[in-house]
Amino acid sequence: MMGEPQILPVDRATLTAVAAGLHHDAHAVLGPHPHDGGVTVRVLKPLASAVVVRYQTAPTRRFPDGWVAVELQHEHEGIWAGVLPLSPGASAEDVPAYRVETSYGEGDERVTHVRDDPYRFLPTLGEVDLHLIGEGRHEALWRVLGAHVHRYEGWGEAPDVMGTAFAVWAPRARAVRVKADFNDWDGREHPMRRLGSSGVWELFVPDVGAGAHYKFQILGVDGVWREKADPMATYAERPPMTASIVHDSTYEWGDGEWMESRAAHGRRGHTDRPMAIYEVHLGSWRRGLTYEQLADELVGYVSDLGFTHVEFMPVMQHPFGGSWGYHVTSYYAADSRFGDPDGLRLLIDRLHQAGIGVILDWVPGHFATDEWALARFDGAPLYEDPNPQRGWHKEWGSHIFDFGNPPVRNFLYANAVFWLEEFHADGLRVDGVASMLYLDYARQPGEWTPNKHGGHENLEAVQFLQEMNATVYRRVPGVVTIAEESTSWPGVTRPTSRGGLGFGFKWNMGWMHDSLGYIKRDPVHRAHHHHELTFALTYAYSENYVLPISHDEVVHGKGSLLRKAPGDRWRQLATLRAYLAFMWAHPGKQLVFMGAELAQESEWAESRELDWWLLDLPDHRGVHQAMRDINARYRETPALWALDTQPAGFEWLVADDASANVYAFVRRDGVDPDEGGSLLVSVTNFSAQPHDRYGLRFPAPGVWDEVLNTDASGYGGSGVGNLGRVEVPASGVAEVALPPLATVWFRMAG
Repeated sequence: MMGEPQILPVDRATLTAVAAGLHHDAHAVLGPHPHDGGVTVRVLKPLASAVVVRYQTAPTRRFPDGWVAVELQHEHEGIWAGVLPLSPGASAEDVPAYRVETSYGEGDERVTHVRDDPYRFLPTLGEVDLHLIGEGRHEALWRVLGAHVHRYEGWGEAPDVMGTAFAVWAPRARAVRVKADFNDWDGREHPMRRLGSSGVWELFVPDVGAGAHYKFQILGVDGVWREKADPMATYAERPPMTASIVHDSTYEWGDGEWMESRAAHGRRGHTDRPMAIYEVHLGSWRRGLTYEQLADELVGYVSDLGFTHVEFMPVMQHPFGGSWGYHVTSYYAADSRFGDPDGLRLLIDRLHQAGIGVILDWVPGHFATDEWALARFDGAPLYEDPNPQRGWHKEWGSHIFDFGNPPVRNFLYANAVFWLEEFHADGLRVDGVASMLYLDYARQPGEWTPNKHGGHENLEAVQFLQEMNATVYRRVPGVVTIAEESTSWPGVTRPTSRGGLGFGFKWNMGWMHDSLGYIKRDPVHRAHHHHELTFALTYAYSENYVLPISHDEVVHGKGSLLRKAPGDRWRQLATLRAYLAFMWAHPGKQLVFMGAELAQESEWAESRELDWWLLDLPDHRGVHQAMRDINARYRETPALWALDTQPAGFEWLVADDASANVYAFVRRDGVDPDEGGSLLVSVTNFSAQPHDRYGLRFPAPGVWDEVLNTDASGYGGSGVGNLGRVEVPASGVAEVALPPLATVWFRMAG
């Protein structure tokens, strides 16, 4: 007669390694292990006073509810073990459903918890997932790594088991544990298992749901334990706290019509559409607002002004507000200063419902050095390039990603897809592209090593950017990527299929520098710098451009856009209005930083909100109204945007009248005016004197309506104009009144 089944033995060294969190596969020791006639169950409960396993069997007179209790014996350093009998005729694989009852303390202070055993569940990642992760080709990485609320079907008659699956990529780690509020921040109870050679560590923890706070404890290759935030966390504690938070989105989108329309526009859907972008720093637009409050206030404000898009400075979690979001620690987590991730979803949803696109500023070129985040993640450089000549950004004091490591590139391009798919963002403005492209960026001779061809191009970064753009445009039709790139690198907006980097647009930093340099000059000196506003047209169609007047131009002593102009306050306000209308008529899409529409006096600082009180002043309110009217005329006039990237959409009418400081050109949409096409003539007088009878050649005779005049008295101007229209004779030349420091738009009457 066979005796009772005995505990399956495990050697003392292995038990010690598991108890110390040093074993790479705790599931090989902990949890249920079938053997002859029974199932040995081991659990790790270092501080327990007693542990009982209750398993499910057929109801009997002795156990009418079908649950049988087996007391476990303390075996070694917090590991408890016992044997569950198998039913007669059952195979070794037939492990009964069970739960673990753990008691702490004695007598009146005894506390008991009943939980499912994390070590009785199969991995939540499949072989295909692990293979793709290893190859660096998992385009939906966020769906398998990180923390995900998960449901396992119950065994037999047992109910389903809800919990959270944790998974992290740490290929050189010796051991990884989950330290969390659900284990009283004692990670010893939850060691993770390494899944083959993938570098992924995984653990499903039952009874843990949304809202749980956690970190990973990682024993690095250097033998040092570190506490790390989850690189794939979608929610994080508000700084200065650093824990990750389990988040399970319940948001129901209401922007179906917008998303359907977006997808229909395809790969190049933005070049022939209006794009007037309002750049926003959420924390200083108005101080103290949540995502939900911004959904109420910002959406209406931007809609009233008529902008087609907003661009948010980085909304990814970052610890230091003074970095403006450009030193990121959690790339997949929305900034918790303003609420939870579903709050950001609401804000974007509301913008879409108001007909406003959303572009997110994205920072794949470098990352924050905080020791609790990505830096030396598994005890050595992992996300950062291990070569300090390539892995350290001297100018910004941050780490540079290892673009030669496929899983690191995967982390980044999957992150791009994440924001576009999960948050319905319509585009990404990619920060610091120039710093990624060149090995000698901000480095002196001797501080960098040439590539394999002897050049200064970062070939791995080029591969990443091409891979990112190709993936984004294939997976998410209708979105756009925009490069902040300040050099003459060829083919930034050329498709990857033709050897380009594959961006949809590139910031025109040359135009920005030249045009701001021009308006800073006193009008009497502008004649000698007339070319600064014409030179951009010599290369305007070499790339698809956005004209950027961003936050970078109104900080660090540069002054506000208003204060760049010389002269008294009237001249400054007039120059600002004229400049904005000139910019909006110029080939290229437009971007302006918040505050320009108020004629903000002080330069921007993230620690204070915009000077909203300026709207109580008539002159500043006039600039606000002018911005609204510029956007309205822009959106209703296809000539201003339909052919932004084609030479046929532009023709100089006056490019060489330097002495008068006058610029005039015509914009076309490529459609015959007799068939509904539009023509618009833009004339700017950047002198401080009006030109009362200025002879101007128009592209066609007839009646031309004056649809915009930035010198209108309603905007705070002097009121010089053309009484609403100009009649152009058959010669095509008419005399027009050009106000001082003003832009006038004429549109052919329909």
